[in-house]
Amino acid sequence: MGFFNKPETDTSLAASGENLPLTRARIEAYLTSQDWSFGVDPDGDVGGQWDDNVFYFFQMGEDQEVLQVRGRWKHSFPASREAEFALLLNEFNRDLIWPKMYARVEEDELGIYSEVSTDLEHGVSDAQLGQLISCGLFTGLRAFERIAERLGIPEE
Repeated sequence: MGFFNKPETDTSLAASGENLPLTRARIEAYLTSQDWSFGVDPDGDVGGQWDDNVFYFFQMGEDQEVLQVRGRWKHSFPASREAEFALLLNEFNRDLIWPKMYARVEEDELGIYSEVSTDLEHGVSDAQLGQLISCGLFTGLRAFERIAERLGIPEE
């Protein structure tokens, strides 16, 4: 094996802490282990709702090695407020490590998103994968709460 070649891995070793490739089955297994409701859309993307916010667990990259946890806040705003939210979310991005926050115009409304992306080219243990999924979810939810507080929107 050359210095830069990836070693062959045996997926039965995940429980022992061995780093294994990121797969949709492993993402689903973690979500199931937490008793969280989720589904798979027609494109094969895994997603669900947490506190009425929609989150997806994407695999990206040439070899599907990048995990991205992307959330969309349950509140939408008029597209005319895009500049206002760009300034607000830039402030959040400056002060927080995770998640990345941004606004996206979708037809005539503005959606607010959170993202946590991690390159797992060299594999990931089950414990690490669980931590990354949880980090993406809970930092996204907390960021949505902070935006609500800042805007004076009561959260249930």
